[in-house]
Amino acid sequence: MSNPTNTLDRQELLVRAIKDETAQIRSFELVLESGEPLPPFEAGAHLALHLGNGLTRQYSLFDAPGTGCSYRVAVLKDRGSRGGSRFVHDALKVGDRISVTGPSNNFPLADDATSSVLIGGGIGVTPILSMALELHRQGAEFEMHYCARSATDAAFVDWLRSEAPFRDRVQLHFDGGDPAKGLNVHALLADVIEGRHLYCCGPGGLMDAVEAASSHWPAKAVHFERFKASVVATAENQPFSVYLSRSDLELEVPADKSVLKVLRENGFDINTLCEEGVCGSCLTDVLEGEPEHRDQILTADEKSLNDVMAVCCSRAISSRLVLDL
Repeated sequence: MSNPTNTLDRQELLVRAIKDETAQIRSFELVLESGEPLPPFEAGAHLALHLGNGLTRQYSLFDAPGTGCSYRVAVLKDRGSRGGSRFVHDALKVGDRISVTGPSNNFPLADDATSSVLIGGGIGVTPILSMALELHRQGAEFEMHYCARSATDAAFVDWLRSEAPFRDRVQLHFDGGDPAKGLNVHALLADVIEGRHLYCCGPGGLMDAVEAASSHWPAKAVHFERFKASVVATAENQPFSVYLSRSDLELEVPADKSVLKVLRENGFDINTLCEEGVCGSCLTDVLEGEPEHRDQILTADEKSLNDVMAVCCSRAISSRLVLDL
């Protein structure tokens, strides 16, 4: 697997416009102060915003892919915010400058799909919108399902109902807080159709339900985008060693430290964003040994190759790993 690359090195963008999409969701339009075009992006891509309070958060681009002069993201003010969405809502103003990296894409559309099922839940609809716009542009076969508690809680509903060029392919599901009254994912995903791909982004509960309902689908046909790590069952931490082949350096990783922390303590500047195993920015090539994969970015097939690992969270099954550093 090749590591993700960014098309825009960390630099400042200008907040040109802010719009309240719902009472708790705001969209932000970001531009280069020069007005020049920004690097193009693919459907499913996201930006990393480096916030003034020291945090970094990732937000999906919801516009049609391509080259343009602005990027737009939408942010839900999370009641359980650890400081990211609260800062974006309360501190960012029109005319402010914000440091940005990206766009990056860990959630791309499959080139070989003959049809697609798009499922977005809450603010997770943002990459799904970009995908729907791109699939519509391609003339591809797809259907989109948007799940939320109510129409007032969901962004872009009026646009989807009346203006979206693919509005005839959209089904809205409002459950009033009772998932049993919402989208029946088991019925939707019961049949496996050759060439059909599934894409889902939303709250953990929705994605877990979709994952369970699609467990009989081919693994390569099911795609999820997670920006917050869910609980992963792991073995108790054990110490191990890492040998850095290009640096000719052997390091010990104790049970109470991550590979990332040990690398940083020894002067290595490792690119990281989430530090939870969901963004893929710290993926590092493994030359020897067997990692214990704790990330949620690699697929099961990619993990089985054991040729790359997320050093922010993953550890080792073998007593020693050789990394390409």
